[in-house]
Amino acid sequence: MTTNTNTNTQVTTTTPRIDLARTAPKVFRALIGFDAAAREGLDPALVELIQIRASHLNHCAYCLHMHTNDARKAGESEDRLHMVAVWREARHFFTEREQAALALTEAVTLVADGGVPDDVYAQAADRFDEAELAHVLSLILTINTWNRVALATAKAAGTDQRR
Repeated sequence: MTTNTNTNTQVTTTTPRIDLARTAPKVFRALIGFDAAAREGLDPALVELIQIRASHLNHCAYCLHMHTNDARKAGESEDRLHMVAVWREARHFFTEREQAALALTEAVTLVADGGVPDDVYAQAADRFDEAELAHVLSLILTINTWNRVALATAKAAGTDQRR
């Protein structure tokens, strides 16, 4: 039995869920390709910060565990990892580019709460050139997709089997 809890509901799953990679391999490979293309040319630290923040917002423990571990392996400090969730109160831990990316990540991830505000988009557009911004936005879209895959298929934190 897996229990996933967020601020609004508690969901308990007792039935097995599909393995998307096994049952829809073409779809899964397309997601992997989208993810790889999105991160091209981006600083690996920025990639992980974006993925960590979206995973916080989506309450995706599986992806949060995976990406905090990836960030550590890439040399990210524990201090910064602890501050991602509260980055607005700890801005001095993050560059202006990272802050702009985190704000855009929040707006896109929570898009149903009011869209992507012009000031948030403008801040990101000021910090990234057009190609970089396209990749940042694409990365935000991919991590939101991966979060939904992990949550819909009841992936448990700590069970990442990547090589």
